[in-house]
Amino acid sequence: MTVAASEPKTGGGGGLKREMGLMSAINVIISVMIGSGIFVSPTAALRYSGSVGFCLVVWTVCGGISLLGALCFAELGTVVPRSGAEYAYLIEAFKKSHSFWGPLPSFICAWVYVMILRPAEIAVIILTFAEYSILPFRHLLGLEYMAADDLHLLIKLIGILGLGIITYINLSSVKLYVTINNVFGFCKVFACLVVIFGGVYQLAIGNTENLAGGFEGTNTSPGHIALAFYNGLWAYDGWSSVTTITEEIKKPEVNIPRSIMIAVPIITGLYVFMNLAYMTVLSMGEMIASEAVGIDFGDRALGSFSFLIPLGVALATFGCALSIQFGVTRLCYVASQEGQMLEPLSYIHVRRATPAPAVAMQGILALAFILVGNIETLIEFASFLIWFFYGAAVVALLALRRTQPDVHRPYKVPLIVPYITLAVSIFLSIVPVISDPSPKYLFAVAFILSGVLVYTPFVYYKVRPRWTNKLTFLIQVLFEVVPSSSKLD
Repeated sequence: MTVAASEPKTGGGGGLKREMGLMSAINVIISVMIGSGIFVSPTAALRYSGSVGFCLVVWTVCGGISLLGALCFAELGTVVPRSGAEYAYLIEAFKKSHSFWGPLPSFICAWVYVMILRPAEIAVIILTFAEYSILPFRHLLGLEYMAADDLHLLIKLIGILGLGIITYINLSSVKLYVTINNVFGFCKVFACLVVIFGGVYQLAIGNTENLAGGFEGTNTSPGHIALAFYNGLWAYDGWSSVTTITEEIKKPEVNIPRSIMIAVPIITGLYVFMNLAYMTVLSMGEMIASEAVGIDFGDRALGSFSFLIPLGVALATFGCALSIQFGVTRLCYVASQEGQMLEPLSYIHVRRATPAPAVAMQGILALAFILVGNIETLIEFASFLIWFFYGAAVVALLALRRTQPDVHRPYKVPLIVPYITLAVSIFLSIVPVISDPSPKYLFAVAFILSGVLVYTPFVYYKVRPRWTNKLTFLIQVLFEVVPSSSKLD
């Protein structure tokens, strides 16, 4: 693509800068993995496991399985030192295998993540932030007396404000993002510890009645066991997040594996002990029936400090949305460098070293999803593709070991681990379709096919409408961006 003659491309933007150390990398993983789920609805694994004992086993094993998957990405992140996670690994492994089919998997990955999945997730998460941010002030604001439509509008307006703030942060500078994300990371871990120590206190005063059953009532049905693990593993999603920002991690060959090995076990411990804490004051039936387990726990166990739970949910969701947007903009950046998205999405702000056009695009898409509303189903039909792409990335790992056996691998995962992760990814891609066969999965297929229709003329045949020159010129002037150094070479 070429820009208009009146505005030639110029250098000066450099590229993404390595401004994130080990602690920041750990906090990225924590921010994405710990959202609202563990506070609001961690009950599906309990429902299908059938007993408190087996439920805790499920949460522990799921944490271990997630760590195995994350270690595969740790190797890939050191072999392919680019941002974009699955996208970067697919393009590296298969791009040269066939002129048409080779780059297609990476494009479909970017198409799903960038255009639907991530901005829709951000919209849902930021609306959850809005809902829980006003809960501590519900009496002060008189929310009990507000009409449902007015309350819904208030939540949506606060959500749009929150989206504007996270987009501004990610536009401004990586250092600002790192600072804010570190603060929110520590705050959400503190909120988790509040729940855990509340449970410890309940155990200390003898509230063990709900735990006395142990493994009594455990479901032995293979279908129920599969669904218990399926729901547990989804709660751990986000372990690959640090590899979406590889180009901004200092010493990635060291800090990516270390951050994964530290963060995932920490989150596993938090999740297991938070579920144990919930069980000290809520019976199985109460947990399964609860609309917000953490809120019910806080009302019973924390007394006047119960406001810490909705505050914790608000902090967790804000930090989660902030980090998801930060990561997906880097995927835009890399896909654009590969010629699979509009070229200006790889441009860098001349002073702030942020991919400003990519950030702005993600903000606009998330805003559109907020305004449309009722997008949970959209996320459901697209979400099962996440583990499909995880599996594809593991296939890329195995392919790279064959095609690039002599490449230096600072970290190399044992061969059994990729095969376990691949089996889990196939399982998680198939289970939702089998357990709930629905026409909504046809929409996922239709969206993939629409991606192929875009890919064929604009990526494979490199068709460039004339208006893209004017768009590039407009974006450069509006956002003060220039091609990154890698685009100039």
